[in-house]
Amino acid sequence: MDIQLDPAGDDLPLMANTSHILVKHYVLDLDVDFESQVIEGTIVLFLEDGNRFKKQNSSIEEACQSKSNKACKFGMPEPCHVPVTNARTFSSEMEYDDFAICSKGEKDTSDKDGNHDNQEHASGISSSKYCCDTGNHGSEDFLLVLDCCDLSVLKVEEVDVAAVPGMEKFTRSPKLTVVSEELRNQIVRELVTLPANRWREQLDYYARCSQAPGCGELLFDTDTWSLQIRKTGAQTATDFPHAIRIWYKTKPEGRSVTWTSDQSGRPCVYTVGSPVNNRALFPCQEPPVAMSTWQATVRAAASFVVLMSGENSAKPTQLWEGCSSWYYYVTMPMPASTFTIAVGCWTEVKMETCSSADLATERPFSPSEADFRHVGVCSHMEYPCRFQNASATTQEIIPHRVFAPVCLTGACQETLMQLIPPCLSAAHSVLGTHPFSRLDVLIVPANFPSLGMARPSKDKTGHTSDSGASVIKHGLNPEKIFMQVHYLKGYFLLRFLAERLGDETYFSFLRKFVHAFHGQLILSQDFLQMLLENIPEEKRLELSVENIYQDWLESSGIPKPLQRERHAGAECGLARQVRAEVTKWIRVNRRPRKRKRREREEVFEKLLPDQLVLLLEHLLEQKTLSPRTLQSLQRTYHLQDQDAEVRHRWCELIVKHKFTKAYKSVERFLQEDQAMGVYLYGELMVSEDARQQQLARRCFERTREQMDRSSAQVVADMLF
Repeated sequence: MDIQLDPAGDDLPLMANTSHILVKHYVLDLDVDFESQVIEGTIVLFLEDGNRFKKQNSSIEEACQSKSNKACKFGMPEPCHVPVTNARTFSSEMEYDDFAICSKGEKDTSDKDGNHDNQEHASGISSSKYCCDTGNHGSEDFLLVLDCCDLSVLKVEEVDVAAVPGMEKFTRSPKLTVVSEELRNQIVRELVTLPANRWREQLDYYARCSQAPGCGELLFDTDTWSLQIRKTGAQTATDFPHAIRIWYKTKPEGRSVTWTSDQSGRPCVYTVGSPVNNRALFPCQEPPVAMSTWQATVRAAASFVVLMSGENSAKPTQLWEGCSSWYYYVTMPMPASTFTIAVGCWTEVKMETCSSADLATERPFSPSEADFRHVGVCSHMEYPCRFQNASATTQEIIPHRVFAPVCLTGACQETLMQLIPPCLSAAHSVLGTHPFSRLDVLIVPANFPSLGMARPSKDKTGHTSDSGASVIKHGLNPEKIFMQVHYLKGYFLLRFLAERLGDETYFSFLRKFVHAFHGQLILSQDFLQMLLENIPEEKRLELSVENIYQDWLESSGIPKPLQRERHAGAECGLARQVRAEVTKWIRVNRRPRKRKRREREEVFEKLLPDQLVLLLEHLLEQKTLSPRTLQSLQRTYHLQDQDAEVRHRWCELIVKHKFTKAYKSVERFLQEDQAMGVYLYGELMVSEDARQQQLARRCFERTREQMDRSSAQVVADMLF
């Protein structure tokens, strides 16, 4: 391609030719095998070309520029000596345990609330006898380029959607007597453009088409960052097959998922906030402009729970003893990077008591039952939108489930379960209609990289080619996910705007903004432009998109408005209370070890968690704090039991003042809060204290195999 990459650099390419052809829907059919740490199966892509593309004479040269700069050549499929197992065919005599791979069932169920809990469609899968070899081909064939890495692609074939009974309704012919490529593509075009109120029928046809037989293998090749597929003689995107099936398996070292253990020591796997997003989980189109829907059937051992970012509350269907299947779907088009999966031995945590009022508020409903009364005009592409549903717009608390390791179910019942309903209600009161019909909450393992969830976006990329391919500069830099300046500046910018405009004006705008832009890709300037257009002239003062960009986004350091806010914030009641407590602690620290009998004991006020963070930050500025003072701090505020933000500041104090009695708290933090612990490793090493450096290396050796890959790399660079 015309995207040039430095093999030794850290730029991240987006290779998909989204300007030529788009994936409209994915159907995934997968098996999860914990023994081999592999996810294996098929993915069927339903494509739309827009019927507007000319012959791509240069597509071969564009798509075949690999990092090694080798010429990409295709040949007819030849026998491949790599063995390919039939993942869906098993002997009945085989034994399975908790970590066995499971195969396919045949059930098709729908729940009474209109959610498909699981939907299985029987089909045999023939082992691929071929793999793509090199050989010369013409320069006229169209290439479908998908983002892909760390995957073993076994076979690619065209799907004969015309073989599915009833598909003649999508053609102009009463009977499908003569089936051609043009006819198959016409069927897919009609299917992907069905109106939103036929979403259930559309999902059903997608599933049936995904199980249709193949009608010819397609030539393919892979390089470091892409999967390239072509069909001999198909010279344009319009001619290219619009339904294709890809047989593939993930690799244990793939960067899109993490195989690890939960807090109870049971195995689990989940998608992470990886720089490569989901391209090591399934071949896809990564650029956010490629908005698509999906449905997925996932099989795993019966002791496992499968959670996905789907719209339905899936329940397991037992295929046979020891193996279950889960089915999820999404009808709102979204970027492929939003697809998530987590599989583990989790327990669903339920409220011990539930009021009738809560049950009424959380009653699920199906879009098929909905009275779409066009509460307002939507600007997004068509899908069964909740903003068009009169019932959904008034639903304050959407149905939700909570899953956790067994060892944490009690804590979830006591704390988390009580918080979710008021949080959902508050979100509805501020932002309006919930865009999703339900919510699953999962207590993730300690190695979840919570500090780095940024996803690629077009305004962060470099040159974009005519095909739609582009490069994210430094997208693979492992340190990038720990650069939090942009998040912090964004947070304080929103706070600044809220204070400048007043809560009533600001929150009224937020609700209007969500309603106007839901279901669409947006940029910062969209938000700022609409904000300024919707506030009274007298409240704008000197605000403009240009000066906001200048002060907050393009200038380094703390923005001037934030500096002024800091000075003003120092005068608020909560901050004054913290300063008073800091003064008391400084007094305590200066007292001699032996005090006079008549000297009065300090009485400390109870502080909120945010106040505790501020208190510890002020105390970090003190040159010395005695062990006696530190021990009194820990005892007064029960610091070892506070949240991670407070405990992180507490660990900084321990490290700075070499408070050896509390080193166990540092070890615990490094093991249980691995994402935040990265910063703490740095502080332990720069102290140049042999005991602290030994502590850092010991903790890293214990946790490095479970750590997020980027975090482990950054820490290793610090330690060795």
